[in-house]
Amino acid sequence: MKNMHIRYAALLLFVLLSASTSSFAQTVLEQKISAISAIKEIRPLETSEFSEKYVTYFTQPLDHRHPEKGSFRQRVIVSHAGFDRPTVIVTEGYGAAYALRPQYREELSKLLNANMIFVEYRYFLESTPEPKDWQYLTAENSADDLHAITTAFKSIYPGKWIATGISKGGQTTLLYRTFYPDDVDISVPYVAPLCYGVEDGRHEPFLHKVSTPENRKKIEDFQLEALKRKATLLPRFEKYCTEKNYSFRAPIEEIYDYSVLEYSFALWQWGTPISSIPATTASDDEIFSHLLAISEPGYFTADSPNASFFVQAARELGYYGYDVQPFKQYLSIQSSEGYLHRLMLPEELKDMPFDKTLSKTITKFLKKQDPKMIFIYGQNDPWTAAGVTWLKNKKNIHVFIQPNGSHLARINTLPEGEKKEVIELIKKWLDKELSLIHISEPTRLLSIS
Repeated sequence: MKNMHIRYAALLLFVLLSASTSSFAQTVLEQKISAISAIKEIRPLETSEFSEKYVTYFTQPLDHRHPEKGSFRQRVIVSHAGFDRPTVIVTEGYGAAYALRPQYREELSKLLNANMIFVEYRYFLESTPEPKDWQYLTAENSADDLHAITTAFKSIYPGKWIATGISKGGQTTLLYRTFYPDDVDISVPYVAPLCYGVEDGRHEPFLHKVSTPENRKKIEDFQLEALKRKATLLPRFEKYCTEKNYSFRAPIEEIYDYSVLEYSFALWQWGTPISSIPATTASDDEIFSHLLAISEPGYFTADSPNASFFVQAARELGYYGYDVQPFKQYLSIQSSEGYLHRLMLPEELKDMPFDKTLSKTITKFLKKQDPKMIFIYGQNDPWTAAGVTWLKNKKNIHVFIQPNGSHLARINTLPEGEKKEVIELIKKWLDKELSLIHISEPTRLLSIS
């Protein structure tokens, strides 16, 4: 009996030691990631989509031209399908928090059973430098960030690379290809605008032509009704903003006006059904609830979580304006010109000029070069007004527009024939047959305008 207890004790000790050893043992992928000198931290994540998944922190210079200016940590999420698989680098334009979810997988990574390197944009969430010196938040620095990460991870994933992103992330995919045309083999920007000015000027005419005259009239009638009822609805609007602890750089009446002006852009951007718009005879509750559901006033707060985007929009990425003419008699503002600077920029940047160099550089690149790129837009998405739909007669650059599509346009939302064409193009460009997973239902992805 005594010997039996000894054997059980020895076996238990062996199991405990084995468990302890295995908990500290690194996988081959972890060892390879840890070998990248710029990565100082790596943590495992749960995943239902990949064999392994990690969040890492990549040390980047604040200014890649002047490393002596300091550095910050950029959050990079690594999701592993296989060392022999292609790699999708997601050039996120905002924060990466949603990509931490165990079930998250980007459309192309799923389609190609590819590795996924998901890069949080500088100055967002955990990739925000301290102190937050705005001068280093530039498109070129963001491209340099991606170049450094791609270069490092090619030591682990030497196969084909595809860059992709949505909205501002799609802009990032585009500018990354412009600054570093040979870093990736294929680029797939989704709903990516290329704006020429801080108030570009093409979005307002687009909204006057989108869809049908009947649909446009129903939208304008709702906006007019919301403005006509301002005296009644403004107190509850103010109460709502107070309860949300919103602070604004303009009187609350003006914020109400801007929310109404934003309504048509937001409705078309996200493809809200026209049938959901209340009749002009609807109750105050219905009008108010619908306005907030489509055009929430938090977008105009002085301390917006999107402040880093607004800084870039004002500096070089560009943005859109509003047409106030149909509503002028009901507005408390005379003009919406300059609203981005006045309402949404940090106080110290409110006079920042717009630099057209980036848009000119990208336009020149697209006209003169012909990299393997697939652009996807939604027909009714106002951002398509600033899309590169003017690109014609290119061998490698292809533009697809989803009929009646919104800012949610993806490969999977295209008509069946065009979806097949996109997949065949990618297969051909990857230079080998890949086991493609057929997507029968839309891939649900988070996208921020």
